[in-house]
Amino acid sequence: MSELRARATLGNDEIAGALAVADAAAASDGVGALSEHSMLALRAGRPALLAVDGDAIVGYARFDPADPSGDEPASGEIVVHPAHRRRGHGRALLRAMIKEAGGPLRVWAHGDLPAAAALAAAEGFDRARALFQLRRPAADPLPAPKIADGVSLRAFRPGEDEDAWLRVNARAFADHPEQGAWTIEDVRDREAEDWFDPAGFFLAERAGRLAGFHWTKVHPGGIGEVYVVGVDPDAQGLGLGRALTLAGLHHLRDLGLDRLMLYVDESNTAAVRLYESLGFTRYAVDVMYGTGE
Repeated sequence: MSELRARATLGNDEIAGALAVADAAAASDGVGALSEHSMLALRAGRPALLAVDGDAIVGYARFDPADPSGDEPASGEIVVHPAHRRRGHGRALLRAMIKEAGGPLRVWAHGDLPAAAALAAAEGFDRARALFQLRRPAADPLPAPKIADGVSLRAFRPGEDEDAWLRVNARAFADHPEQGAWTIEDVRDREAEDWFDPAGFFLAERAGRLAGFHWTKVHPGGIGEVYVVGVDPDAQGLGLGRALTLAGLHHLRDLGLDRLMLYVDESNTAAVRLYESLGFTRYAVDVMYGTGE
């Protein structure tokens, strides 16, 4: 018999079961079923909704309540095991999140898959945002970074640079709360991941102050990622975005990786143009659906 279970904390068996669902979905769909944010929450056993059929976990949903300030609506993600789809599990999880949200809700769907689009439309969601994944071969030519006078680059120092980085990150992404609202817990979560490498986390300093950054990430399978690039608004106009991007790309290439990737918002046309000028082309699309705006 199928049911939904709300969990304030997931046990080890539940974490393993939900991870197995995500792995099966990724293998079937050819795209990661959950974002990094959701995967970190799942592995940490944080609050979740589970779809259970008999004794088996067949679906998982992460739900984040709306920010009390009202700046960020409720959001979440859903994944259902491929062998248990078309049985109403995804719809049940989505409706549970709609009820819990009690207002605006945003849900990410990875890969822009037709089934996700159909479910979203049937439940009254509109396509609200798209995130492009761009890729390029690492071996293709790259120009050298040009660092502005008075600017220096260095590596991130764990235990020392977190607060300064959070301040600049918040200023650089003031219009993008998903990134700009990161907390020290978000940073610590990533510092604890196996992929974290401060040597690939570049900070640009100007007059003794942090002016910008490029945090890189290495994925299994020889893929390097432009994880996040940000420039303090006070340092705009110095070409730091391009210089930091190139510094990180050279670092990833020097590691012997095969491919380079990044995510960029469809609406950020300036960034899309920058990355396309560096040889990146579209590889995949993630879509955010929203309702109750």
